[in-house]
Amino acid sequence: MGEAEKHPQKAIPAAVQTMIVDTPGGRIQVSWDQESAATPMGQMVFFAAYLETTGLFDTWVEESPLHYTSPNAPQKRDVLGTLFLSILAGHRRYAHVTALRSDGVSPNILGMGKIVSEDALRRALGKIPEAEGTEWMRKHLFKSVVAACQTPWILDIDTTVKPLFGHQEGAEVGYNPHKPGRPSHAYHAYWMGNLRLLLDVEVTAGNTTASNHAQPGLNRVLDALCAEQRPYLVHGDCGFGNDAV
Repeated sequence: MGEAEKHPQKAIPAAVQTMIVDTPGGRIQVSWDQESAATPMGQMVFFAAYLETTGLFDTWVEESPLHYTSPNAPQKRDVLGTLFLSILAGHRRYAHVTALRSDGVSPNILGMGKIVSEDALRRALGKIPEAEGTEWMRKHLFKSVVAACQTPWILDIDTTVKPLFGHQEGAEVGYNPHKPGRPSHAYHAYWMGNLRLLLDVEVTAGNTTASNHAQPGLNRVLDALCAEQRPYLVHGDCGFGNDAV
C-alpha cells in the first residue's frame, strides 16, 4: 500500500552509448553507466556545448570589469567560472562554494584551472565597480534573450520581497506579508511573458515595493529596445494601474 510503481528500465540504444561533445574546455566524450549513481551536474557537459556554440561564456569572461595586478592572483576565468558553477548548482551562500572543490570534472569542461575558495570569490566580486559591473551584466543578459524579441511578446513586471537576516545594504522594513517587521529587499523583475526569460532586475530597499519604484527600470528596458523589438503588451498587477505609471 502506497508503494510507487516500479517501471522497467529502458535499455540505452548502442547508438547513443558514447557521444562526442565540444565544450569550452575542449572535446569531451560522454558515455552512460546505468549501474552508477546519478550526479546533479551530469547535464553540465551539454549546457557547456551550448555555451561553446554561442560563445556566451567566453565573451562574458573576457568583457568582465574584474582585473588583477598581482602575479599571485587567481585567473579571471577561474573566479567567474566558480561563481557560474555555484549558481548552476543552486547555491545561495558563499560558503556553499566549498562543495564544488571536490568536483574535478566541471571546471575542466568550462576550461578552468581550478575552483577558487569562497573568500577569493567574495574579494573578487568586491573589486568590481558597481556601475561597470551592472552595465556588464545587463549587456550580456540582454544578449541572451534579444533574439526572442523579434516576434510579438508580452513584458511581465513582477515585484518580489526577499526577507533579510543580518546586516545588509539596503535592508529596510517595508511591506512583507510573510515576515512582517523583518527588513527586506525588493526585487523588481522584468520578464518575457510565459517564457520567463529575464530582461532585467532592479534590487532596491525593502520599503520601495510600490509601482513607481519599478517604473525607472521598466523605462530603461523599453529604451534599450528598438521599435521592432518592443513588447506587444506590458503586463503588471493592479498596483500599476495608476495615472503616473
